Amino acid sequence: MFEKLQRLGKSFMIPIAVLPIAGIMLGVGAAFTNSLMIETYGLQWLLGEGTILNYILSTMGTIGNVIFGSLPLIFAVGIASGLAMQEKGAAGLSAAIGFVVMHSVIGKVLGFLGHTPATTTADYFLSQGMTVLEAAKQSNVYGYELGMFSVKIGVLGGIIIGIVVAVLTNKYYDKKLPEALSFFSGVRFVPIISVLAASIIGAIIPFIWPYIHLGISTFAEFFGKTGPVGIFFYGFFMRLLNIFGLHHAIYPLFWFTSLGGEMEVAGKLVQGGQNIFFAQLADPNTLRFSPEGTKYFMGGYLPMMFGLPAAALAMYHTADSKKKKMVGGLLFSAALTSFLTGITEPIEFTFLFVAPVLYGIHALLEGLAYAILYALKVAVGVTFSRGIIDFTLFGLIQGNAKTNFIWILILGIPTALIYYYVFKTLILKFNLKTPGRGEEEEVKLYSKKDAMMKDMDIEEVIEALGGRENLAEVDACITRLRVTVKDASKVADDATWKSKLKAKGVFRKGNGVQVVYGALAEILKNEINKVK
Repeated sequence: MFEKLQRLGKSFMIPIAVLPIAGIMLGVGAAFTNSLMIETYGLQWLLGEGTILNYILSTMGTIGNVIFGSLPLIFAVGIASGLAMQEKGAAGLSAAIGFVVMHSVIGKVLGFLGHTPATTTADYFLSQGMTVLEAAKQSNVYGYELGMFSVKIGVLGGIIIGIVVAVLTNKYYDKKLPEALSFFSGVRFVPIISVLAASIIGAIIPFIWPYIHLGISTFAEFFGKTGPVGIFFYGFFMRLLNIFGLHHAIYPLFWFTSLGGEMEVAGKLVQGGQNIFFAQLADPNTLRFSPEGTKYFMGGYLPMMFGLPAAALAMYHTADSKKKKMVGGLLFSAALTSFLTGITEPIEFTFLFVAPVLYGIHALLEGLAYAILYALKVAVGVTFSRGIIDFTLFGLIQGNAKTNFIWILILGIPTALIYYYVFKTLILKFNLKTPGRGEEEEVKLYSKKDAMMKDMDIEEVIEALGGRENLAEVDACITRLRVTVKDASKVADDATWKSKLKAKGVFRKGNGVQVVYGALAEILKNEINKVK
């Protein structure tokens, strides 16, 4: 399950990778075509309707908006191609077809059940004797996808189709059919079986989704009532899950599905925290962004922009004097990366590797940042990370009246001081071997790869495979190191692999050896190919 979640999280990164450019386009386009902003600063001559810049900026906003509006389809294609072991292109195409088929079947079944656009409005349910709240919840179950009347399953529908199509691709990409149907064998069979599967899913969803939707809404309401306490645990556990890369499998559910809340924006029901923020961003009538939409990500601004750079400074000040010059350049680069872009891995995995207690404190402080900013009703959005670039676009440019961003700046200095003194004190008190401390000559920042390779000797792995001269081909899939050897008898026994080399399992067939290492498999492949 752990390995499957890692793979799923990795596949989520494919569709999520498009969000930064979409967010920048929408952020810049919406900000500089806002009539109130233009009138306030007297920029009608430059940015008003009919000007060239207005055409360009409004087009940018439209591009960003359509990408966010198409996220369910983007997730379906991205996850299918990301999880497919073979024929990724066919998987992506099949997922797109399957997504459309699923929603068309849902619409057809809803019609058979008597649910139409006219019979799924709040007014209609009120006429049937429901209370205002019951009618609103019931009507929120139904909506449109790609112009088709369907249920509001949103990104979750894309995730389901993406996973199902990937499984079918991995199973049937080399399927052989009888001679008379041989044209449809292999990769051509994938879209066929995908359409059938999507049709079945589409036929089932109308019967179960209303109950699931209401259940998710109830849970989201309950989680919302936990207030800052619940958000603290959310931020804390997301940072801990980052160690294993599992956060990528969790936070999209809060960002893009009803698990992250629902809100009506510009007359449309929007699901998911980030979707809510960008829907409000695109709506010129928005006077104040909702903290309920941004609470699942904005807490990261304090540790990423202020906390971790201060931790880097603490590591620099505690480094051995003769190594400070070398350490300074490395830590400054990592701190600047965190501040500008919110990419924190170079710093985080450095102290995770040598001092896990520092990472635990970092996770606690990040959880507190989430809780405090939410309690202060700060509402600054993000695209993917939380550096000064996103802060400028979705905080400063939008204005304090809409975002309450000033609290991030006010709390930034205390956050930096806390990180600095906590890290410095613990490093000195427990003599933690952060960069530039200790007898080792090498001074470096550690990466996720270093953390995963801890206590692993690549030469021992090669020796267990029979030595360099025994290696014919070395490859890897998501979880397995796949090796073709010249003499299978030279490969170490299973007990050696599991006890000494930390393998989770070994599979052998002829001269082929597959060693299960989870996410480490790809790293081992690369390291072996470097030295073999």
